[in-house]
Amino acid sequence: MSVDVYERLREFLDSLPGGYPETESGVEIKILKKLFAPEDAEMAVCLTQFPEPVSAIAGRSGMEEPEAGAILESMAKRGLIFRIRMGDDIFYMANMFVVGIYEFNVNSLDRELAEMMEEYLPFLTRSLGSIKTKQLRVVPVGAAIDAKPSVATYDRIRELVKNQEVAAVAPCICRKEKWLLDCGCDRPLETCLLFGMGAEYYIENGIGRKITIEEALRILDLAEESALVLMSTNAVDILNICCCCKCCCGSLMMLSAGGQPAAQMQSSYQARIDPELCAACATCLDRCQIEAINERDEFMEIDTVRCIGCGLCVTSCPEEAISLDERTDVGPPPANIVEMKMRMAQEWETRLTPGRGQPPLS
Repeated sequence: MSVDVYERLREFLDSLPGGYPETESGVEIKILKKLFAPEDAEMAVCLTQFPEPVSAIAGRSGMEEPEAGAILESMAKRGLIFRIRMGDDIFYMANMFVVGIYEFNVNSLDRELAEMMEEYLPFLTRSLGSIKTKQLRVVPVGAAIDAKPSVATYDRIRELVKNQEVAAVAPCICRKEKWLLDCGCDRPLETCLLFGMGAEYYIENGIGRKITIEEALRILDLAEESALVLMSTNAVDILNICCCCKCCCGSLMMLSAGGQPAAQMQSSYQARIDPELCAACATCLDRCQIEAINERDEFMEIDTVRCIGCGLCVTSCPEEAISLDERTDVGPPPANIVEMKMRMAQEWETRLTPGRGQPPLS
């Protein structure tokens, strides 16, 4: 067994879109050692980010198919890799660390891992912000766009959910992490929604519980009431919806701390306040998770450099002074997760290739 197997695993994960950068403290290696046994790490570096049968992976690992299959299935059950079942055929693929391995380990998250992730989060979020195509996109809460007949289906969150056949829900790992560190908020915990093959994976592995589509819609209502930003898979065919708050969500914390959140998050809309209708009641200030509203003498004003178009301010305005405007600089999302990953992979390769694109963040 190679003594540097965890360093090879770190390099492998860092080669995937989203990255897994090295740190001076080595906390990223400590995280891997907590999650992966040495034989898991050896197998993980034999995978690709697209689904493959056991035979293809066994060939690269130098193992017989039964042995390789047993290790792969064990890793899939522990959230270290992703498994897809198509009839009697089984396929396995590598996971990015986020969104992926970390979220799949929500049930095994303990204080030790939470503390290590708090230390590592700034490095991960910087890496995630370095390519154009993101894993998640902001979708307006349902009530914010119900009156707009021109809104594309991929921006109608309730329609996206109604079209699903299988749904599951799991605890939000961001809020669970904060609770373990004694700094959690009072928003609901069980709000991470999964659909399709994502839901099937969560249900089979006991990461989340199966729910009806009606239950999923009620969770969306609860998220809107709780001022949670909806972030779905950055694709027309969604696999998940995160319900995020700025006090716990790493992505929102990174965006809020930055100077240009609107440019860093994929979203089709931005809010607009009519100063003639605004009563300056400041209700919207409490709802905004990204500090994108400025208080003037007689009215509120949207900071278009910061607004990510979540719609939370729209639904709470008693004067109906806020609306969402479609952004003209944003095109439709990828058709599905495969197209999304292909785009991300191309952008990531450009980033890592000397002389092309931007140099990697240190």
